[in-house]
Parts: sequence; structure tokens; C-alpha cells
Amino acid sequence: MSNTALLERPVTAPVRVISRQDAAADLPSVRSPRGFALYVGLDEIKAAEAGVSLPLLVDALRRTIAELAPGAETHATVALAPQASGGRDLDVVRLALHEPGAIARATASADNEKDEESGVVVDISRKRVLLDGESAAFTYKEFELLQYLVLREGRTIERSELVSALWQASSDEEAPGERTIDVHVRRLRAKLGRYEDIVRTVRGVGYRFDRHADVAIRYGHGTPSPDRF
Repeated sequence: MSNTALLERPVTAPVRVISRQDAAADLPSVRSPRGFALYVGLDEIKAAEAGVSLPLLVDALRRTIAELAPGAETHATVALAPQASGGRDLDVVRLALHEPGAIARATASADNEKDEESGVVVDISRKRVLLDGESAAFTYKEFELLQYLVLREGRTIERSELVSALWQASSDEEAPGERTIDVHVRRLRAKLGRYEDIVRTVRGVGYRFDRHADVAIRYGHGTPSPDRF
């Protein structure tokens, strides 16, 4: 049979089409260690204070590895980061070298900060309230009123207690009547806008702070909380 005849004959052998999924399934699924990375948090100044240098440390590590495992391959790289980078040296190094765990933590931290841009943040330490990332124009007394409720979260505070705690101790301001407290609370709620329901009226008793999922409280160091004594 001629070569031409062979070329003209149809191919009847079955042909298997391999998909990406099949190809991946044929690969070994078991993973095994192939090496390790050692992250060292140390800048040139701290190294000099210890009487060494970064190249000297790298060389010492390489020689140690060569003695213990002559067949091992090594590669060293220096993590460069802006001088103003805050945080622990080791964390900065891991992030600069794109270590997965460090990236995951940095991403989570950024997400948390983004979440705080929406909702209410009652910052006890700085005496301010943020609404969707913007500082609310609370008067001193309005913030004191909200803070008093926040620090007693879960308790219903009677009007008489609010008057006694927030006004009677002040000699330069006349204490309002219990019903006047309602006016102050209405003004407070008006400035809270769509988050006004975090200050809840308990009919016939007084007011209570209700924490929602979109409310964050920032306590400063040493912030007093009567419910935690």
C-alpha cells in the first residue's frame, strides 16, 4: 500500500479529549515540603548596635546550612520598606516580601477600617461621634449625655439620674427639670440622624443605649465604666 493511500485513509482510532479538570485530577494531590523561608526583622542600625551587619548574618546562615545540608540551595533577598513604616520590624518584612499570612492580616485590618467608615463610632477617648466617617457636631452636653448612656449599656437610666449626674454637679449651668431631658434627647437623636434609634425610650422610665451591628465604641485607656467595677 502506498504512502498516499495511508494518508487518505480516515483515522478511526478513538481520541480522548482531556479537559483542564481531568488534567488537574491526574496530577498528584499530595503536597510535601520543598524548603522554608526564615523572616528576620532587623534593620541596619539595630544590626550595627549588635556588632554585625545584614550581609554578615546572611553569610553566616548560608554557611550553617551548607554544613548541615550540603545539597540545599539558598537564596537571600532584602526587604525594602519606607523608613516611616510603623509596626514591628518582622511584620514589615513579611508584608514587604508578600508573605501570605501577613497579606491576609493587612487585608483584614483594611476591611475593618473600611467598615468603620459606615455606621456610628462613639469615641470615648476623643470625646467625639463619627457618623458614616464624618464628625458629628455634638455639643459638650450632648456628648456627655450619650456617653453616660453608652457607659451603662443595657441599663435603663431614669431622667432623675441623668439630671443628677450631668447637671447638678455643674455650678455654672442651671439643672433642667426631668421633662426637659426629653428635649435634650430629641436634639441628640436629631444629630444622630438615621441612627437615632440607638438611644431608646423606655416608656415611663427613661432612656437606654441600644448597641446595633453598625455601632462601634472606642474606649480610651482608663475610661471609667460604672458597670465594670
